[in-house]
Amino acid sequence: MTEPISARLDDVEAARESGRRKMDWAAQHMPILSALREQFETDQPFADERIGMAMHVEAKTAVLAEVLAAGGAEVAMTGCNPLSTHDDVSAALDAVDGVTCYAERGVDDEAYYGAMEAVLAHEPTITVDDGMDLVAMVHEDYPELIDTIVGGAEETTTGVHRLRAMDEDGELDYPVFAVNDTPMKRLFDNVHGTGESSLASIAMTTNLSWAGKTVVVAGYGHCGKGVAKKASGQNADVVVTEVEPRRALEAHMEGYDVLPMAEAAAIGDVFITTTGNRDVIVEDHFEAMQDGVLLANAGHFDVEIDLDALSDLAVDTYEARDGVQAYELADGRRLNVLAEGRLVNLATPIALGHPVEVMDQSFGIQAVVVRELVENGDAYDAGVHDVPDRLDKEVAEIKLDAEGVAFDSLSDEQAEYMDSWQHGT
Repeated sequence: MTEPISARLDDVEAARESGRRKMDWAAQHMPILSALREQFETDQPFADERIGMAMHVEAKTAVLAEVLAAGGAEVAMTGCNPLSTHDDVSAALDAVDGVTCYAERGVDDEAYYGAMEAVLAHEPTITVDDGMDLVAMVHEDYPELIDTIVGGAEETTTGVHRLRAMDEDGELDYPVFAVNDTPMKRLFDNVHGTGESSLASIAMTTNLSWAGKTVVVAGYGHCGKGVAKKASGQNADVVVTEVEPRRALEAHMEGYDVLPMAEAAAIGDVFITTTGNRDVIVEDHFEAMQDGVLLANAGHFDVEIDLDALSDLAVDTYEARDGVQAYELADGRRLNVLAEGRLVNLATPIALGHPVEVMDQSFGIQAVVVRELVENGDAYDAGVHDVPDRLDKEVAEIKLDAEGVAFDSLSDEQAEYMDSWQHGT
């Protein structure tokens, strides 16, 4: 059985001090979770609940776990990406009353999944996922846990896609909220969070400018829109590639060049994938690329860039910079892959993930969804569920109040008018 992170670090006290400092900084800028923590400490809504979490273990996620524990939960947590864990934060989280953390950076596949098994050994009554690996493991390897699991919550686009496919196949045996799809997550986390953090991570890892570069953004969903918008704002020329005709048209109407990847490959300086799909950049594209291009993934899993094909093409590979692997081809061209093709905003050595304020909103949704499962779990059948609109609005109102922003409300007459079909011209 995998031991908690605290048993595997040489200087655990120093790690905890460093991680605690990061968590405290994040918590200062997370008014939504601060407000919910006050409620949870008073009401103890999660007493007797065991929450299993597989998420990116860094400061902001640690604040969420701490808030759930403050509400009475026993929390067991591990990572959802082998390169996104901050070991010091993991150690600090493991020292929190009610929390056990198993995540460690840079582990191999065996240790990565072993940590998930350790989380499931706590027999969680609620799962909180980022990518759906925990839900998949429950169903494939630990189906005996399903009867006592009230429900789950899924953070990201890729995980929701997997869950919906599982649901359509009739294989999802407990209710899971699609946190990714609710407005307070998608409109801010996916657009602004992914855009800002991906570009910042690439810039800091490479020490290169965006100005004047041709940036190829693969996929024009909410994440792709954010990357394209932020890159354009830093004076890059943006090219979008898409497989969905309406999103391609939307990108065209918003002023971006829209090309097939086969054409974009020859002109791009930086390639950023945001599709959640596999084999977005493949051998034919590598063959067409210019010397010195940067290849980064802002989707979820490390399958968007075909690194096996790139390795086969390369006559040499070497670490060009910390977090940058250069693949030298037979003709001397060098193609540079960031963070091993994993999430560039979380897996580079200096990556910090999305801005704190953005994740406060997303994790506020996670927190109220977990509360909803505890209070009203019997109302939800097995399958994927949208986050109830009242919960999304609750989190928005907490944020507006914290920002000192006042907003209007409908009068009774306006509400009646909007709900009626009898009013005509």
